[in-house]
Amino acid sequence: MRVFSGIQPSGEPHIGNYSGGFRQYAATQEQGEGFFCIVDLHAITVDHDPEELREGTLDMAAMLFATGLDPARSTVFVQSHVTAHSEAAWLLGGVTAYGQLGRMTQFKEKRELADFVSAALFDYPVLMSGDILLYQTDVVPIGDDQRQHLELCRDVAQRFNSRFGETFVLPEGVYPEAGARVMDLQEPTKKMSKSFGTEQGKILMLDDADTVTRKVKRAVADSGREVRHDLDGKPGISNLIELTTVATGETIAEVEARFDGEGYGSFKDAVASALVELLGPIQARYRELRSDPTELARLLAVGSEKARAASAPTLLAMYERMGFVPPS
Repeated sequence: MRVFSGIQPSGEPHIGNYSGGFRQYAATQEQGEGFFCIVDLHAITVDHDPEELREGTLDMAAMLFATGLDPARSTVFVQSHVTAHSEAAWLLGGVTAYGQLGRMTQFKEKRELADFVSAALFDYPVLMSGDILLYQTDVVPIGDDQRQHLELCRDVAQRFNSRFGETFVLPEGVYPEAGARVMDLQEPTKKMSKSFGTEQGKILMLDDADTVTRKVKRAVADSGREVRHDLDGKPGISNLIELTTVATGETIAEVEARFDGEGYGSFKDAVASALVELLGPIQARYRELRSDPTELARLLAVGSEKARAASAPTLLAMYERMGFVPPS
């Protein structure tokens, strides 16, 4: 079985990225061949700073290894280092409906917030489909907010298979039961985001213990004192409960039972402590990796070579089945 997922190198990674991505990557790499991609091409769908993109790519590589990916068992690579991704995106554009892309929720949301809307922002779900399909992916561990894009990927694969013959495996998404969509601590009805939201509403992966504690204690709570999971009636407390499940591995019911009869103050203290304990070892490993750029570059080069070899047969099949004349 093959597992694929990717993450953008833009912005500072936060606990929502860990919940919906990093921790799933480490857990699912045991299930088969794991391909984990730093999708730097996706980062240029909006205005970006070139130096920030370079540094962010290396930062993200160090974070992926620090959160549990083993380069001996998984293929960790940079998207732009494997040109098959760009080629596959163009080919798949021929079997992707314009109307489908226009209905993508993330596109519509970002379009409303941007002064300049690039064609890349509109097209990037096609690139994401190519990312996944190139590796004959069986399982895609992703956050809840990516369901729509994975459904598009499956539609595109089915359309290609129908027109040109069986070429792609139809990937299945794997979503965490809790913490799939971590919300902003200050605006708990909105998803925690690297690009949007408030600074105080995000627990960053590199926040120190004091900062984590301060942000959790200032998190928006709800009326009453009961620590109970109720997304509609108690969105703030529900979000903190889910964060606790991410940090401790407990179920929602176990967290509710542990804090039955206690107020929000002691609950927030426990949430902060659990997050600090989770992040400490990750931060230490990250700094170790980031301080050795030669070793980090070596690990990425190994991963990119493995990814090129794995994606080449699928790309060749796409060209052949679509009727392109092979190079002599």
